[in-house]
Amino acid sequence: MVVCGDDGLAHRLAAELRGVYREQVTLVVPPSGRRVRQPVVGRARAASAALRDMVNAAVNRTGNSDATGGTGGTGGTGRELEATEPTEDVLADAGVERATALALVYDDDETNIRAALTARRLNPRLQLVLRLYNRRLGQHIEELLDQSAALASGGGPGSGSGSTTVLSDADTAAPALAATALVGTSKVVETDGLLLRAVERNPPRPGEVADPGLCTLALLSATSNDPAGADGSEDSGENGPQLLPDAAAVEAATGRGTVALEQVSYSGPPLPAGRAGVPAFGELFSRRLRWSLAGLAACVVALAVALMVVTGDHPLHATYVTLLDLFSINEPAHNADIGRQILQLLSGFVGLLLLPVLLAAVLEALGTFRSASTLRKPPRGLGGHVVLLGLGKIGTRVLTRLREMDIPVVCVEADPEARGMATARRLRVPVVLGDVTQEGVLEAAKIHRAHSLLALTSVDTTNLEAVLYARSVRSRLRVVLRLYDDDFATAVYRTLRAAHPRALTRSRSVTHLAAPSFAGAMMGRQILGAIPVERRVLLFAAVEVAGHPQLEGKTVGEAFRAGAWRVLALEVSDGERAAGADSPSEGARESRLVWELPDTYVLRGSDRVVLAATRRGLAELLGRRARRGVDV
Repeated sequence: MVVCGDDGLAHRLAAELRGVYREQVTLVVPPSGRRVRQPVVGRARAASAALRDMVNAAVNRTGNSDATGGTGGTGGTGRELEATEPTEDVLADAGVERATALALVYDDDETNIRAALTARRLNPRLQLVLRLYNRRLGQHIEELLDQSAALASGGGPGSGSGSTTVLSDADTAAPALAATALVGTSKVVETDGLLLRAVERNPPRPGEVADPGLCTLALLSATSNDPAGADGSEDSGENGPQLLPDAAAVEAATGRGTVALEQVSYSGPPLPAGRAGVPAFGELFSRRLRWSLAGLAACVVALAVALMVVTGDHPLHATYVTLLDLFSINEPAHNADIGRQILQLLSGFVGLLLLPVLLAAVLEALGTFRSASTLRKPPRGLGGHVVLLGLGKIGTRVLTRLREMDIPVVCVEADPEARGMATARRLRVPVVLGDVTQEGVLEAAKIHRAHSLLALTSVDTTNLEAVLYARSVRSRLRVVLRLYDDDFATAVYRTLRAAHPRALTRSRSVTHLAAPSFAGAMMGRQILGAIPVERRVLLFAAVEVAGHPQLEGKTVGEAFRAGAWRVLALEVSDGERAAGADSPSEGARESRLVWELPDTYVLRGSDRVVLAATRRGLAELLGRRARRGVDV
């Protein structure tokens, strides 16, 4: 395996391949003077050198490889090269011509694409994994590189040619960060329109029966009901979180929350961008103006009713005469009785009040349409919202996720030209421009009435300072920090948890959330996504049954291994269904996936299944060394 990158994701990915999958890895990084966040890189190099010394302890700690912040297991060997750019000579020196897989995880899309084109020419059978932020460009690049590999190999895509997988660390980490911001929010993994939804459920009350949904993915730790203890258990024993438990473990676990797979469906098409910029009718006028218009309308109705009573006119004629008096275009009623004269004077007075209200309505409507393409300010009285700090590539993806779930958001960004500003304008999300470390910025975002704070800027100290200040304003505020170094994230989390035991605190490292998906893709399988369970990770993968003795020829029940992997669905052709399974629903036919397979269904070599697996379980199932008989 060859990993090329310029930040912490490259080092984390290399450690993942060596520790969990026991692969030989060559790591290509920039020279020391040009590296990003050099202290983190130095620690990663020291951790890689210490991997071999920790092998026995890591293997004995069953399940620790699934911790978000753990080093996984240990095993594979490798070397490290220093190069400014991944040129053809550098890739050749790294052994790309003999490598099985190459991961290009530079922060710059152009660098990854240029190196991928060169690597595909050097080795058409190479398994390529690219880190690209631009999803549309990534789809085209993936098709181009796959077609090039097929032609170079002299056959079609299935003739043994190399494949290409394009992933984004932002897309991989965004669901976990968005879900962590809200209590009870579903954890979502979406790839190619397939939507997997995992829901955290509280322990059932006495006399209630828990609904397992499609299946139970995990048992939460014994401290999950304690806001101060949730997500903090590192116990690998019975009190810690258990991934993919069997039926006996689920029944024996009392008073513990669960993570269940509740719903699987296709996501609908997004709304056109043009419609998002048109304000709703209710937003054209302010609340005060709407009440003023309603009051004037009530006055007109009252005057018309009074005129009808005084003169005995028909209701329509009385309303018509009242409107004439209102707009001062009726004849003076100097020859009429006193009641008619008083009503005409009152109508003229209401007409005088109507003119400034109509002018204000016109000006406000024009201002609303003019500001539809500009940044909005947080509305008065806003509360229960999420304050999002930073509109970079991670913050933009998280913002989109939150708006898809109809969650009110207020963004804070110091750079008016930030990547996510266009998205905020399109989604009409309020944005506060300013440095979050300056006094008054968080107050402008209504932090004192917010539900939670998501600190997702690229500077760890800025995120930490914002969280500490927000906690001084509201001690029980729910906070989520994006921290670059997972060791630092763990230390910050423990300190904040101890200082504010009644408030919920979460710390997340994007590289550690994204690395399992990149590592799984390098093994030559399609990783649909990852769902964090406290400080562990559960992967979803699409796997061909052929070539895996743990699956082929076994029933679904026999293929299930508690704590390692579980078959969730079977991919079938249109109109085809699994033998012995119920006829798929309409949604299953569209997605070509059959869910709720019977335990008696026998997996065939031609089948392709979707399974949930822990990182160590996926390494054992898919690792090339495991298939050659080497223990994992």
